[in-house]
Amino acid sequence: MDKFQTVLRFFMNQKATIGYSFMALLTIGGERVFSMVSFQCPCNHDQNFAYGLTFLLGPAAVLLVLGLFFSARLWRLYTGCCLNPMKLCPRGRCFGCFRVLLSIFTGACVAPIMWLSVALLNGTFYECAVSGLDENLVVDLFCKNKTMKCREELARVPCGRSKLSDEERMDLLLMFRAQSQILGWCIIIIAATFGLLGTCYTNCRSNVSFLQLTFWKRYVEKEKEHFDAYTLEYASKLAERNLQSFFENKDPDPFPFPNHKAWEEISALYTFSRSEQYYSTLQRYVERVDRDFAPEKRPVMDLEYGIEMK
Repeated sequence: MDKFQTVLRFFMNQKATIGYSFMALLTIGGERVFSMVSFQCPCNHDQNFAYGLTFLLGPAAVLLVLGLFFSARLWRLYTGCCLNPMKLCPRGRCFGCFRVLLSIFTGACVAPIMWLSVALLNGTFYECAVSGLDENLVVDLFCKNKTMKCREELARVPCGRSKLSDEERMDLLLMFRAQSQILGWCIIIIAATFGLLGTCYTNCRSNVSFLQLTFWKRYVEKEKEHFDAYTLEYASKLAERNLQSFFENKDPDPFPFPNHKAWEEISALYTFSRSEQYYSTLQRYVERVDRDFAPEKRPVMDLEYGIEMK
């Protein structure tokens, strides 16, 4: 049992690394499926560039949108800000809001960067896109010291239907793939460098020590786990109470429920302060001396303004 707990603790501590590794495997698999199943370079000057660039950047854009869409931190920050813009900058700390948005966007960029890196290292999409460029500078670079036929047949090289000799065609393909792989490694190096610099800057500017920061992260994880469990439990109790009242034709039993103001306060953006040794907005709310304990009796849906507690 102790060995099992040790292994489980190891995987829990490394869940971010495991998650990114799994994401990388999915990205590699998805890129291979796109390359072998759906990608067919048209091999003409008019369509190669647009077609190759679409397959190179299109999935990256979709992954970025999905990363933002499934970000719980983004929706926690954004929900209700049209009716109350001050939710974005609680206590006037707009820099904290910008930092959180930057963190959310950076996290959403992980999957697109993985896709671009894998796609460029493979080189299939880049070959198709670059071979369709009509810019004289690009064509001169690829067809330097070659015959005029190279300029005419450049767009057909990725498909193997060009009238060039096998040696010339292979030289062009190797040049395309070398450039694509160089760009792929440049993206990986730049992303890793910015990630390291961002982590160093964040830790350097931290208001707490490394051990307290570690405790803070663990606390946030545990608070979220318990919050999910409590919301499930109380939602079940509320549903059971309402159904019992409906089917038994009687008044519902009193049910204590946090008021609307309490929900708003614990949903706000949290910024650590040395003067307030709290680890979340929930802890700051429950330890307030002027806390409003008046519960809401029932949740009511308002069609114009959304959910309000009355």
